[in-house]
Amino acid sequence: MCQPQFASTQTGLLHHARSECLTRHTHREAFAAVVLRGGYLETGDRGRINVVPGDVVLHGPYESHQDHVSASGADVLIIPWLEERLGSPLGAVSDPDQLARLAESDMRGAARMLVEEVSIRALPSMDWPDMLARDLWDCPGIGLGEWAETMGIRPETVSRGFRRAFGVSPQSFRARVRLLRALSRIHRGEKLADLAAECGFADQAHLSRHFRTLTGETPRAWRSESNSPIDAEPSTFYSVRNAIIGSTYIARRAGM
Repeated sequence: MCQPQFASTQTGLLHHARSECLTRHTHREAFAAVVLRGGYLETGDRGRINVVPGDVVLHGPYESHQDHVSASGADVLIIPWLEERLGSPLGAVSDPDQLARLAESDMRGAARMLVEEVSIRALPSMDWPDMLARDLWDCPGIGLGEWAETMGIRPETVSRGFRRAFGVSPQSFRARVRLLRALSRIHRGEKLADLAAECGFADQAHLSRHFRTLTGETPRAWRSESNSPIDAEPSTFYSVRNAIIGSTYIARRAGM
């Protein structure tokens, strides 16, 4: 079985070029993206978000997203997210530059400040694909045909339109949601057989196969490991030029 490929999560300043497009990718670690300047459209496992300066996008472990940067580009501060996953992935801070200044000398302190200062907001619905993504997250077992009928949309239109917006089919999106929902419950030590049935998998073996596709490990092996936050004490503050090649960030030191 091929090992999954993960994008590196490098804390510090991240610069996105004008109109840059990042294909869908996955990070193993939880982190927060604080927008300092510019903006972009992020399409993630919770929905689509148009972010502007002061916005904070929270990413849980193994969540995926794609980004389309605005014509003005974007500067983003990447900070470890040290808390349990919140209900909404969108938040805001009143003074993002203060966080950036603190992060230059104390990344962990900046991470603690973010937890204290961030104001969590509900995701706005942009269109029916966002409504479907929200409904699949809240209830992965909903029937797509029934949902389409309720919304007055043809099933084939739902499939094409959702893929156009999110880059994956509704079925693939739902499968990923089931895995992400299972992730935290596996971490808490719930019985795998019971969890598999409750999360929509045929049996424990079915869950284990899909879980290994997501994480590269079996549920038992993954649960036994220490899942500590990413290193929040870099010796040198980085200015990161986001250039994804495959699924790896290329970083360069400030001033080089």
